[in-house]
Amino acid sequence: MSDVFGNDSNAEHEGEAITPTAQQGSAASAKPIQSLGRIELRVLGVLIEKAKTTPEQYPLSLNAVVTGSNQKSNRDPVMTLDEEQVSGALTTLRECGAAVEVFGSGRLARYRHLAYEWLGVDKEELAILAELFLRGAQSEGDLRGRASRMDPIADLTVLRAHLDRLEKRRLIVWLSAPGRGRQLTHGLLSAEALLKVQAKQTVAGQAADNTPLLASSFMGEAPAALAVRVEVLEIRLAELEVRFAKLE
Repeated sequence: MSDVFGNDSNAEHEGEAITPTAQQGSAASAKPIQSLGRIELRVLGVLIEKAKTTPEQYPLSLNAVVTGSNQKSNRDPVMTLDEEQVSGALTTLRECGAAVEVFGSGRLARYRHLAYEWLGVDKEELAILAELFLRGAQSEGDLRGRASRMDPIADLTVLRAHLDRLEKRRLIVWLSAPGRGRQLTHGLLSAEALLKVQAKQTVAGQAADNTPLLASSFMGEAPAALAVRVEVLEIRLAELEVRFAKLE
């Protein structure tokens, strides 16, 4: 395997002869990066995480991918996916060049990611992206701590150097201004999904600062962006109504 796999490459194949399927080869990784749905992102994040944290169990069977996708720790939101949903996501990942189906000595189909080639990143950057795939938007501090369980990231200065490189390639998106608790997410969201994340972050930030949501703050926005903001505000209002009812 190419050294581009970093520390994962040797562990992925230790003690097991792996053969790609006839329809999946190394050429698959040459395909361009595209946005992914929430299930595909969860599955890709699981493949990357397990390759780094439990290499002795990797590549993963379909059942192992389902279990990892529905894991309650280090997942946000917690999902309840079935084999059909995960299998469909794996098919999408294979078609776009982000994963491959392989066979071991037992001829049981297993799956591994091709994210190093597909995304063109180093091992620390892949750990960063995997955490964003698994948990969504989060702060720099939280991200560093979580990504470090896969590949050590010494401090925020080191993290930010990686984030600068990822931002230049639009693989991460900043959701708030520089400063303490700055939020970010990955860049593999669809335009609509990213718009919702940005609107939710804006509303959450204003609520945290006790900033009134003035109509003037929405002026000049596209109708689609306004619709997303209204949706987020309605969710926020419903949450407040439930909390108020409990207090009563």
